[in-house]
Amino acid sequence: MTAYIVPALILFIAAFGAYKRTDIYAALTEGARAGMKVCASIFPAVLIMLTAISMVRASGAIETLAGVCAPLLRRIGIPEECLPLVLLRPFSGSGALSVGSEVIRDAGADSLTGRIAAVMLGSSETSFYTIAVYSAYLKLKDTGCTLKAAMLADAAAFIMSGVAVRLLMK
Repeated sequence: MTAYIVPALILFIAAFGAYKRTDIYAALTEGARAGMKVCASIFPAVLIMLTAISMVRASGAIETLAGVCAPLLRRIGIPEECLPLVLLRPFSGSGALSVGSEVIRDAGADSLTGRIAAVMLGSSETSFYTIAVYSAYLKLKDTGCTLKAAMLADAAAFIMSGVAVRLLMK
């Protein structure tokens, strides 16, 4: 069934375009042109963000900060193994996925730590990356309130991940 979805969608678009007497090829090339403009406008922000994330990970700063934050986060129910995930997730989805898979592999998928890491990955966002991309595209200069709201949402997601797993998956 799923093998027919994309061909059916393409056929529907072609038929609808013919019905509306639209030049489909011209519409597609115009859409691609607009997409390239968006890529060009957000590329510097994405490049800077990815470079900074790579530098921070390579320096060992995440592990050092995790060690400093461990006692506080342990009190609210976040295992020490999940601390690098908490610190990296707002910045990098792929980096957080890598750390999360390491945590799950080392602790076990059915362990409390593995479950908390999985819920954290599913319930949080790469906030800094998302804000950087959208603000670069929209040419926003002041993202202070957006950043505060995003960080509060991420903190709530991380804390509630520990709480929810402990309550629902004992």
